[in-house]
Amino acid sequence: MRNNSVNDTHVNVDQTEIEKFSALAHKWWDKTSEFKPLHEINPLRVDFIEQYAGINGLKFLDVGCGGGILAEGLAERGATVTGIDLAEKSLKVAKLHLFESGLAVDYQKIPVEELAEQQPETYDVVTCMEMLEHVPSPASIVAACARLVKPGGWVFFSTLNRNPKSYLLAVVGAEYVLNMLPRGTHDYAKFIKPSELARMTRSAGLDTVALTGMTYNPITDIYKLTDDTDVNYIVATRKTL
Repeated sequence: MRNNSVNDTHVNVDQTEIEKFSALAHKWWDKTSEFKPLHEINPLRVDFIEQYAGINGLKFLDVGCGGGILAEGLAERGATVTGIDLAEKSLKVAKLHLFESGLAVDYQKIPVEELAEQQPETYDVVTCMEMLEHVPSPASIVAACARLVKPGGWVFFSTLNRNPKSYLLAVVGAEYVLNMLPRGTHDYAKFIKPSELARMTRSAGLDTVALTGMTYNPITDIYKLTDDTDVNYIVATRKTL
């Protein structure tokens, strides 16, 4: 498992974001904590990925893996998974949780752009979930993900739309009214419209195959995939042959 040091001066990373998630790292696997939403939506994300790309027997890269929630979900279904992140505390939690789950995931601290230079066209599937809205240059992340996947392979992104409804629900509602997330978790200015993400993926040589919304009902406490992409959404893209 690689654990190289990273010079943040030359890396596509917001140190404030790293510190924010590092402060919560010990809670990654507490399903009643601020990470409860990620645990709740993880089966939806894994099912969506499996529907389009398949999982069992494939080589996956999870970009911005955090504490390993998605990475372990993929490993459970038979994938060979590498997870990368720049938050060292989150990676330590992810590695420790493998002793509890008994799963195998290769966690590395390395920028995705650097890995793309080292291992182009290596992975069958690349996932980058709930990360693009936390970095200075999301287009650079998208391009690196495209370089890492094999021709014909799949790349999945999930992020937050930018509009008054998403601000009301994802920021005001989730952080200030329902207290589902710590205040300041999201910067509305960094939210990404589907049209903007489509331009990034198209420029990177990725064809959009599916766009699906993810909604939350605070009354029933249920998340589901829907046609409503106003707030959270997932995109399935495929690299041209």
